[in-house]
Amino acid sequence: MKKIRVVVVDDSALVRSLLADIINRQGDMECVGTANDPLIAREMIRELDPDVITLDIEMPKMDGIEFLGRLMRLRPMPVVMISTLTERGAEVTMRALELGAVDFVSKPRIGLTDGINELAGQIVDKVRVAAAAHIRRNVVQVAASVSAPALQPGLGTFAGRVSTEKLVCIGASTGGTEAVKEVLMRLPADSPGVVITQHMPAGFTTSFAARLNGLCQITVQEATHGSRILPGHAYIAPGGKQFSIERSGANYVCVVQAGEPVNRHMPSVEVLFKSAARCVGRNAYGIMLTGMGNDGAKAMKEMRDAGSYNYVQDEATCVVFGMPREAILHGAADEVLPLTAITPALLARLASVGDRHRV
Repeated sequence: MKKIRVVVVDDSALVRSLLADIINRQGDMECVGTANDPLIAREMIRELDPDVITLDIEMPKMDGIEFLGRLMRLRPMPVVMISTLTERGAEVTMRALELGAVDFVSKPRIGLTDGINELAGQIVDKVRVAAAAHIRRNVVQVAASVSAPALQPGLGTFAGRVSTEKLVCIGASTGGTEAVKEVLMRLPADSPGVVITQHMPAGFTTSFAARLNGLCQITVQEATHGSRILPGHAYIAPGGKQFSIERSGANYVCVVQAGEPVNRHMPSVEVLFKSAARCVGRNAYGIMLTGMGNDGAKAMKEMRDAGSYNYVQDEATCVVFGMPREAILHGAADEVLPLTAITPALLARLASVGDRHRV
């Protein structure tokens, strides 16, 4: 079996040693080199041609974000960010994901040796996912789509009871922060309400929502318990909590609560989509985006059985085609589309439906 070849880039000799040891203990991967700054890493990547690199943010000579940007322009490859800054500075993490990093792990702030060893399972899982990810040279061009028109000519807008009764439900994981952005930026200000579960730990979803809110015509915010779901608004599941929806009279409301992981995730797409199947039925539109695993696939089929219309991202545009593949295999998809085609298709369908279907 061909092993996953990893280069570790970190300015701490202790961290380099710990990560190399964790990687080398795995039967399916090996650390082929370590570098203490990006300039050394650059030459090492040229010489060793690794499958994945792990990258720190705070380093001498060039910080990890600058190095990542250059790397993704010149030699796109799978990168997993491993840095304390990914916890202290969630905005920095969002920037790294925007530039093309596949995922991130937060180094512990105290008890470094024990802390990193406790994260060993998470680290190697994310290296495996990164090794299988689809990395494209144009990944950094996603930011350019910020200026793209939110609506194609002729699709119109949506007002009145259409917007208040329809609900768009989105699930995503690895690679999903940029995919969610692509979908939301094209929605008009009066679109139906949107609820989103993106696999992300506590402490990052507030920054994720704020970043999207500055880019979109709709209002994007972290979901809070009991909040009414309004047209023209998107609600992101808080990291470390389960997120679902309920009916309250004629309205939908957010339900945010502590709970157990579902499919190993909290928040879980399964939880959100099950509630949509139960509460929204044929007024729901499901969207499954890039991600590892099968979270949400069964519940998305339940949504479809209850009358929803579902869109699934195609393999060619996914960073990881795990969750979309499972949704397709479960018979949950009405349409399988490239990422950039999903929102136009949704808007066209909303325009064609009009207000014919009401609760």
